[in-house]
Amino acid sequence: MTDRATAGTAMLDALKAELERFGEANDAVNTERPRRMLNITRDTGEFLSVLVRAMVARRVLEIGTSNGYSTLWLAEAARDIGGSVTTVELSESKIQLASENFARSGLLPFIRSIHDDAGRVLERSEADAFDLVFLDSERPEYPGWWPNLRRVLRPGGLLVVDNATSHPEQMAPFVALVKADAGFTTSLVPVGNGEFLAVKAQR
Repeated sequence: MTDRATAGTAMLDALKAELERFGEANDAVNTERPRRMLNITRDTGEFLSVLVRAMVARRVLEIGTSNGYSTLWLAEAARDIGGSVTTVELSESKIQLASENFARSGLLPFIRSIHDDAGRVLERSEADAFDLVFLDSERPEYPGWWPNLRRVLRPGGLLVVDNATSHPEQMAPFVALVKADAGFTTSLVPVGNGEFLAVKAQR
């Protein structure tokens, strides 16, 4: 690794650590969900990074950007395999925070940020458009999004859903829907707040 690459990695690591501290401090004093960052845990970020690399997932979709912490883990891995991340967030204030963090990260060329409703973005997306989808957004919306989530994921693609063990009651309707689909194989992984994984069958 060159000195420049080493410096870039150190800068990115420092930014991740800063965002972890910021997220924890912010969420400790804000009880209203729209004002909370609700970031993934560091071990979840490491897990996502491994999944992207293992699957050679060059086309990643993230639904729920928040301040961009999870996006950085996904984008760093996608960059290293010649890919990129499309991330979707409805909150204007969070999109602004994320944009500032992306600009500082050195990963901006590998991130496409969309300020829109995730349901509309999914409807507009082409079939088989993504290798990996990370879902960390409004849980009650997931069942309604499922037909398009299913459609935009390529055969052999992976869906990863956060908060599977931290919010099991809210996740239950969606998990049941995916498990009932013969075209998917699922697993619950006890990393961070719990990751529900679903792999789409090859044609």
